[in-house]
Amino acid sequence: MTLISFLGPKGTFTHEAANFIGDELIPYCTIPAVMESVVNDECSFGVIPIENSIEGPVGITLDSLAHKFDLKIYREIIIPINQNLIVNPGCTMDDIEDVYSHAQAIAQCQEFIRENKIQPHYAISTARAAKDIIGDNSKAAIGNSKIVELYGLEILQSNIQDVDNNETRFVVVSKKDHEMTGKDKTSIIFSIYEDKPGGLYNILGIFEKNNINLTKIESRPSKKGLGKYLFFVDFNGHKDDELIQNILEEIDNHTYFLKVLGSYPEF
Repeated sequence: MTLISFLGPKGTFTHEAANFIGDELIPYCTIPAVMESVVNDECSFGVIPIENSIEGPVGITLDSLAHKFDLKIYREIIIPINQNLIVNPGCTMDDIEDVYSHAQAIAQCQEFIRENKIQPHYAISTARAAKDIIGDNSKAAIGNSKIVELYGLEILQSNIQDVDNNETRFVVVSKKDHEMTGKDKTSIIFSIYEDKPGGLYNILGIFEKNNINLTKIESRPSKKGLGKYLFFVDFNGHKDDELIQNILEEIDNHTYFLKVLGSYPEF
């Protein structure tokens, strides 16, 4: 039996993403706890969010991959995020005074909340928000359709997010690497020796001269002082390919720190 941990509780978008890879799912309350479950062999895989198309990167995921856990990205999962206004059965818009959800969901639905003059409140998760409104018609929650099934609630309005093409990318972490498939991408983290003109440009130029497409670049504070950054880069290709190995070797020779997070199939 292959156990899979995910950022819970049940009813979250991460739960929905985890269903893509298996049925033996175990919720954990934080992203580091999910990753710890894989490190300690409690689970074979862990599913965590890494970025949203509206709100950007999930900082704790990037920082945990960089600083705390030696795990590999084994897969990626991208799902559309359709936010819904969830209420008790029979509730109307006139009843609602407050709305509860995770900070990311609240941020994704700001226009709807403002237009309807509802007071937003943060919850630890979308599922927890839904659970907390049960029996109170003055309160609504924002979340996915799975929550409705879990808690006997109903959707009053669907697709209330500000932007239609709202997607979240999740990664599956593991202790092992994914084999080459022929259509792969690789994720790395690096830092340059010093902050000087052209430093980052020179590293990125290595990809350009080898005709390798970058699919993402993100910077995060290195936690070693102001102005010092780590760069997260995703690019096409597998780390076991000879060309990619040569690129990684050249980058390693021109950086202070390099960590390969893994190579995995494109979703």
